[in-house]
Formats: sequence, C-alpha cells, structure tokens
Amino acid sequence: MQGTVDGFSYGLVTPLVGYLMACLGGALGLRCTTRSMLVAHSWRPGWLALGSAAIGSGIWTMHFIAMMGFSVQETPIRYDKPITFASLGVAILMVGIGIFIVGYKGASGTALFTGGTITGLGIASMHYLGMAGMQLNGKLEYNTFTVAASVVIAVAAATAALWAAGQVRGFLWSVGASLVMGLAVSGMHYTGMAALSVHLHGTTDVTSGDSPASLLAPMLIGPLAFLFLAGVVMMFDPLMVMGKADWSPAQQKPGIPAHMIRHTGRRPTSRPRRRPDRPGSRTPQR
Repeated sequence: MQGTVDGFSYGLVTPLVGYLMACLGGALGLRCTTRSMLVAHSWRPGWLALGSAAIGSGIWTMHFIAMMGFSVQETPIRYDKPITFASLGVAILMVGIGIFIVGYKGASGTALFTGGTITGLGIASMHYLGMAGMQLNGKLEYNTFTVAASVVIAVAAATAALWAAGQVRGFLWSVGASLVMGLAVSGMHYTGMAALSVHLHGTTDVTSGDSPASLLAPMLIGPLAFLFLAGVVMMFDPLMVMGKADWSPAQQKPGIPAHMIRHTGRRPTSRPRRRPDRPGSRTPQR
C-alpha cells in the first residue's frame, strides 16, 4: 500500500525557517573559514573547527526543522534519537575534513575540488542518515536518479561556497555566498525528499522511538545556542566584520595576508659602507 506523503504540513513556515538556519550556519562557518586565512598557523585549527561545527549545525538544524513539516497520512512518524544525533556528528566531521583541506591548501585546484566534494558528501550523508532514523509503519524507498541529483547539488553548492570563502573579499561577499549555500542545502533536502516514497506494511503496529515534538526542544536549544555563541565570537572580532579586499599577493602560500609579511616588527640593520680608496685621496705623508 502506497503512503500519502506531505512535505509541507505547515505550509511555507518550515521551508523558510529551515532556509534561514542553513544560511545562518553557512554565514558563520564561511566567515570562520575566511578568518582562519588571516591568522598564524597556531590559531588556524580553532577557527576551522568552529566553522565546521557552525556549518554542520546549520544544515542539521535546517533538515530537522524541514522534517517537522513532513508527514505520512496513514501512519505516525517517530525518530530514533541515537541515529538522529549521529547524523549531526557525521555532518560536522565530514564538513570539517573539507574545510580543513581548503583552509590549509587554499581554495583552488585539487584542494578545492577535494574539499568541496567531501563537504558535499557530508551534507548528503547527514540528510540520508537522518532519514534512516525515521521510524514508521512502512518502508522507505528512493528513486536512484533523484538521489544522485541531490548529491550533485550538495557537492556543487559546497564547492562554490568554499571557493567564495577562499576569496577573502569582505563581509558582503561571504553573506552572498551563505545565501547561495542555504538555497543549495534546502534544494538538496527537498530534492532528496522528492526521491522518497513510502510503502506501508498494512498492519497497525505502533512504532518505537521519539516523536518529532520530543526532538524539537534539544534541536533548537543545542545547535541554535551554539550558533548564537559562534555569532557572538565573530561579532567582537573586528577583522570578521570589516574584512579587507586589498591584500597584496606577495606571499603565495594560502592563508597568510600580505600585512603579516610586510610588517615584521623590526627593521633590518645595515652596515655602513666603506668607501673605496681613490688614488690621490690620501693625506700626503710628511
């Protein structure tokens, strides 16, 4: 028996709120990635880890806010809590691998392709692992072509966002990149949901697990509190807000701004030159 699937039970409320969460996480994460390119190597892992957690929390929150509007008319839906929160860990871990590659190797060439691919696969893995934690009186089936399209969207969006973060062109540039990333994450989510069909078992067994309402509180309190704290950290960092667009490309290594190269804090000492002796310039001996 085919189940009647509705992905917009609350109208446009859940898609819009989910999109804003994806944009918020993307904005914080991309700005942290940009900031990591302006500091010494000792500080860089901290900023990259903060950016990974922000992006992972943002896309995870977007997914489950959108899932609040998902329902199957013939059966109640429950969620397995360990699998649900394991999807958050997978998102942060795989996004972190991609961001660390770009943060240390630069947002170009092979590093950008590798980092964007891993980050996109992390977004897709979070989505489908979160769907695996959904329990109902039926079986979930996916259209292979549509699933592949959702993964391509995730990889392309992640690659474009990491490229934008590596350009270091100021605050507005990162805001635009985060809006695009939020749109792509939402598009990937609903493309993946379009691939879903539910085949009911025909029995009335009550499924185990937690209801969406019981997951709502930790979903909002935990990741949103973290995103708020990450925003506070960046708000009090002037380089994160102002940014610069005129760094000199004197140093070819990624992540080292030119002002750190030009101003070293001390001037080189110069030795006085010795003038060569010229014939006839000596004082005559008496």
